Amino acid sequence: MAIADEAVPQRRFDDLLRASTAVVEHLDLEEVLGRIVETAMSLVDARYGALGVLGADGMLERFIHRGIAPAAARRIGDLPRGHGILGAVIAAHGPVRLPHLSDDPRSVGFPAHHPPMDSFLGVPIRVRDAVYGDLYLTDAATGVFTADDEALMVSLAATAGVAIENARLYEQARTRQQWSAALADVMGALLDIDSDDALDVIVERVAPLVQADVATVSVPSGDDELKILAAWGAAAAGLRGRSLPRHGTPGARALESGRAVSIPEQAAGQLFPEQPALGPVVSVPLMAGPEPLGVLSIARRPGARPFTDAELEMAFVFAGQAGVAIEVVRGRDDRRRIELAQDRARIARDLHDHVIQRLFGAGLSLQAIASSTAPATAAALSEQIDTLDDAIKEIRTVIYALGSDTSAVRGTRDRLLAVTSATMAGLPSAPRLRFSGPVDSLVSADLADDLAAVLRECLTNIVKHADARVVDAAVTVDDERVTLTVTDDGRGMPPGAVHRGLANLAERARLRGGECRIDSPRSEPGADAGTTVTWSVPLPDEEDSA
Repeated sequence: MAIADEAVPQRRFDDLLRASTAVVEHLDLEEVLGRIVETAMSLVDARYGALGVLGADGMLERFIHRGIAPAAARRIGDLPRGHGILGAVIAAHGPVRLPHLSDDPRSVGFPAHHPPMDSFLGVPIRVRDAVYGDLYLTDAATGVFTADDEALMVSLAATAGVAIENARLYEQARTRQQWSAALADVMGALLDIDSDDALDVIVERVAPLVQADVATVSVPSGDDELKILAAWGAAAAGLRGRSLPRHGTPGARALESGRAVSIPEQAAGQLFPEQPALGPVVSVPLMAGPEPLGVLSIARRPGARPFTDAELEMAFVFAGQAGVAIEVVRGRDDRRRIELAQDRARIARDLHDHVIQRLFGAGLSLQAIASSTAPATAAALSEQIDTLDDAIKEIRTVIYALGSDTSAVRGTRDRLLAVTSATMAGLPSAPRLRFSGPVDSLVSADLADDLAAVLRECLTNIVKHADARVVDAAVTVDDERVTLTVTDDGRGMPPGAVHRGLANLAERARLRGGECRIDSPRSEPGADAGTTVTWSVPLPDEEDSA
């Protein structure tokens, strides 16, 4: 009999060793937590078991349970938060063993559809010096849990604490490795794209990595708003382009503080009317040195687990590196623009120094030949000389366009070229605009306003009504007048047409002492199509200009 009594403790000790080995042989945290519950139930022969993970507020943040069927768990509803007897174990920081749950005054009963439970054993699990959570067991096969059961659970809880710590360290190391790989992936992708697509690359690569359901990047827009420029997830179409308040939102706080901001949930409609409900949300500033470029926000669906400290830490590091990558992309694009401007300037210089001079020399040679040939031949040569002169004028216009800065319009030529560029999309071929005379030096700013308005009105009318294939425009400035001529080969103006816009052109010319003439052969029966508008006004004298 004594031998049998000694065998029982030895058998339970062997069970504890096997249970401890089963708990520590896994590194995945989720698997470790589930194995702890299953091993504890087997070790003391309990019908139900659970492990509650404590959150920052001291209440249960997660609840891993075994013994209750999934369908029954769904009927019970929300998982416990740590009240009643579960809260008593949390507060006690030590084992709690009860023969009958219903007899303890701290028990608050069970919710509907919950299976009945009688005996109870609760043991805290410590990770280093902090309580990570509590292990709960109910309904012992022998009717009650014994002191030996409690001792076994205390020993198992100590081993479980080591296993949890190892799993957490492994999870953090794996998360850092994943973030590093993602960062290298994003950096490589950013260097292969234009800056306009850089933000899309960030959200597309980060969101799946952290198992986020929504990811956005918003940038400052004015003093009071943040604008979402990139979005990922099922709700991306409704988020992209939305404006958010600049103050009071998680993204705004992250932008102002330069640190990650986390909230447990975002109710629907708080940021804008169509905003969907969100679970855990983290906003991380995208920085390039001291300059905030924008905010990376990642969110999970309502009810999902919160982001871990390791995920928040790596998200912040990732955002900083992504900000540097964006700056690198911007710098590369700026360099390309500078190289393009230099190429344009070189082409303009070569056209001026070589092509125009050769054409001009050829024209002079033809003039010399024309002066010593028969009149008929001289007339033909004169026509070719005029053609060369027109080509030189067109090349000079191209030279000026190549050398102009489209981001900052400076003179009359720039303004008229910008008007032409703005309307050329509606025509089958680009309008030809030529300049003759000192346009920029003699045309004042207010007269340039009128010229731009007249050219815009003419080109707009051609696009809307003329169905033209070729459009020619010329600006000629001499010592006394400036003349703008716009010619097209379109349908012409039908008889009786209302000339509201053209009447305005005539009024502008009249106010400056000039005239606006419209020649449209279609107004005459049997005439060819096409329209020519000639707008001519005298140049203001120096006193008027001043």
